Amino acid sequence: NKLWNATRFVLMNVEGKDCGFEPQDTAACQGEYLEFSFVDRWIVSQLQRAEQDVEQQFGMYRFDLVARTVYEFIWDQYCDWYLEFAKVQMQIGNDAQQRATRRTLLRVLESVLRLAHPLIPFITEELWQKVAPLAKRSGESVMLQPYPVAEPSRIDAAAEASILELKELINACRTLRSEMNLSPAARVPLVVEGDTATLTQFAPYLKALAKLSDVSFTDAPLDQAGAPIAVVSNAKLMLKVEIDVVAERERLSKEIARLEGEIAKVNGKLQNASFVERAPAQVVEQEKARLMDFGSKLGTLQTQLKRLG
Repeated sequence: NKLWNATRFVLMNVEGKDCGFEPQDTAACQGEYLEFSFVDRWIVSQLQRAEQDVEQQFGMYRFDLVARTVYEFIWDQYCDWYLEFAKVQMQIGNDAQQRATRRTLLRVLESVLRLAHPLIPFITEELWQKVAPLAKRSGESVMLQPYPVAEPSRIDAAAEASILELKELINACRTLRSEMNLSPAARVPLVVEGDTATLTQFAPYLKALAKLSDVSFTDAPLDQAGAPIAVVSNAKLMLKVEIDVVAERERLSKEIARLEGEIAKVNGKLQNASFVERAPAQVVEQEKARLMDFGSKLGTLQTQLKRLG
């Protein structure tokens, strides 16, 4: 269960540590006591949006939508993304940043347990009893606590935009790794052409979540490098990996031939009036989706082959 594992991770990283709730001597901190990153502001912002949606969905008696909203926030945003970002911040952040991350981990998790309580009462009760004291929440039971209410003033559109771009960059790096058949365990350097200031801020997260050994920047056009390139917004990304050009050409040519064969098969089906008329509409749509996917992959591989000369 992801929620159980997330709680265990949080408890392991906050118990016995300063979580930013009771500053003893701010002057001794040599700067800010709490320094919240754009990542911290993003997850808090997403929590407000989830709480808004849940309130509206309860009002419409759409309990199915309530369950989906809570599920997507916990599993997709908090567990899959924020916990991974938090690991980076607790490894490389200064004291104020680490303190802010621990505080955010706790406060968001405690709110999530109250938010999910009507849906999964037993597990949330047990977990809340462990989390609440650390989050400086008191009470005998989670079911006696006030239900979370959104604070629109804490919605941060700028932080949300930054995270959206960061996610796209991470996914682009992962796609490049897949296209180059790199081992999941191999750490390779990334070369970036683009906005250095923004990408420097993203670099620690990229290194951790995309398995990179280094992130460097260049003013030279990457289009002329002869290697696969990903484009995200105004940035261009290239994994700096030595490749056997002849072997790579052969691999790409074989994959292109395979995709062309698949496209021919699907086109044959879709151009067959009998198939289109008799097959269920869902099957026809699936074939159309496959055709688009094959076409997209084929275009990417043809571009890579062209760069290799």
